[in-house]
Amino acid sequence: MADTPSADHVQAGLPIPKAARVRIFSPDDWEVFTEEWASSLKREYAMVRRFAGSGDMGLDVACFTTADGFADPWDNFQCKRYGHPLRPADIQIEIAKIIYYSWLEEFSVPRKHYFVASQDVGTTAAKLLLNPEKLKESVKNAWDKQCKQKLTAKGDVLLDGDLLNYFEAFDFSIFGSKSVLELISQHEKTPYHAARFGVGLPPRPAAEEPPKEPSDDEIRYVRQLLDAYGDHLGELVPDFTLLDRHPPLKLDFARQRERFYSAEALRNFSRDTVPEGTFASLQDEVFQGVIDIATGRHSSGFERMRATMAQAASIVSTSNPLAPATKIQDRQGICHQLANVDRLTWTSTDESDCEPI
Repeated sequence: MADTPSADHVQAGLPIPKAARVRIFSPDDWEVFTEEWASSLKREYAMVRRFAGSGDMGLDVACFTTADGFADPWDNFQCKRYGHPLRPADIQIEIAKIIYYSWLEEFSVPRKHYFVASQDVGTTAAKLLLNPEKLKESVKNAWDKQCKQKLTAKGDVLLDGDLLNYFEAFDFSIFGSKSVLELISQHEKTPYHAARFGVGLPPRPAAEEPPKEPSDDEIRYVRQLLDAYGDHLGELVPDFTLLDRHPPLKLDFARQRERFYSAEALRNFSRDTVPEGTFASLQDEVFQGVIDIATGRHSSGFERMRATMAQAASIVSTSNPLAPATKIQDRQGICHQLANVDRLTWTSTDESDCEPI
């Protein structure tokens, strides 16, 4: 008896394996995917540059070990999207480019040169890449037929004289390949992976406990909180230590800081898991959800802040990719992030006679 399909499968169809999905990417999708994947390399290299278009001289995604670029060891990743796995002819011309243009001293010889392709590397080409001597022989045999007329628009490039000597001394062991699965594994390290493959968000780390004293990053929203407390008490509250005289407000202050740190943890989480701008979009959504309450009439700045926190807790966000990982205290903490840059204010004036914290 066949397995009964789940509700998710009925709505969205059976899931497509990641490797199969990569192989059916359109040219535009493959290009964007390559850009996304290349961003994962920035964790391993000092600098990553993508060369695109005609005249790339065999360069594609160049990864440099130092800011000095080609002057120090570097690796090259040649990304290809063909309707078939890479064949010997596909890699021979690219290898010829690396040899020819490094001979011309357009760049130094890479430490490693990897072929990566949406259809992977075919068996014959893969076997050549695992055998430097046979690879060298195949490129040499293919030079006149496959390579010499494709290296430059200025005419045929003959494999003779100094170029032949350079070719014979060249280390063909630098050439290798990365499989589609390896590509996907590296792509998992980028903030684009969840959106690209629909795999959901990874577990979210716990938020840090607020330090005993507010940090420099908290100065503005804390100042706003103290002004709101002062507005409620009818007295100046120049320093958070004076809240010791008002235990309920001291507890409230601790809660608000916990909410801020929760939102900061979500911001940090978003940098590694979702595309850039996703968290800012969530902040805008919270802002639109609370601004009418925050700008309404209230008996004090403290009551304005409390009403805004209650409104933030009631916001239901389903469209933002971070929604599954967002907690009530995150939405409330986002209000303090907004207060930290004065997009939200609790008292009627931005001025304060109080000394800095």
